[in-house]
Amino acid sequence: MAQVSITVNGKQRSSEVEPRTLLVHFLREQLNLTGTHVGCDTSQCGACTVLIDGRSAKACTVFAVQADGSEVTTIEGLAEGEQLHPLQTGFWEEHGLQCGYCTPGMIMSCVNLLNDNPKPSEQEIREGLDGNLCRCTGYQHIVNAVQHAATKG
Repeated sequence: MAQVSITVNGKQRSSEVEPRTLLVHFLREQLNLTGTHVGCDTSQCGACTVLIDGRSAKACTVFAVQADGSEVTTIEGLAEGEQLHPLQTGFWEEHGLQCGYCTPGMIMSCVNLLNDNPKPSEQEIREGLDGNLCRCTGYQHIVNAVQHAATKG
């Protein structure tokens, strides 16, 4: 067992984990933060995307021990009280989701995108979403949601 101490959504969290525990399983099973989804188990879909020290990362590719000492933000940590993050509002207002399974990962990837490029073009948004798959939509409403958030951010 290994001891980890990770700041998750602004709260210091310490726990013993097996060294092989993936960050996605630590978040879901030990911290009960189930907004981070397990999709493909092969790092292809992006449903497990979180921010680690402000950068998007697929939590199924990171061991919890690798995140020791880091700041991790999940979809649950984006809203400030009752105030949704502009991307969450954008996905709501622009119908950027259907089943919603990929949505947390899409939003977290887009947080990173908008932090790097606050006014991305449609092509830059599509490129920024390259590591995230949605099986329900044609992506246009997702792009619209990011554009909407960019005007509000």
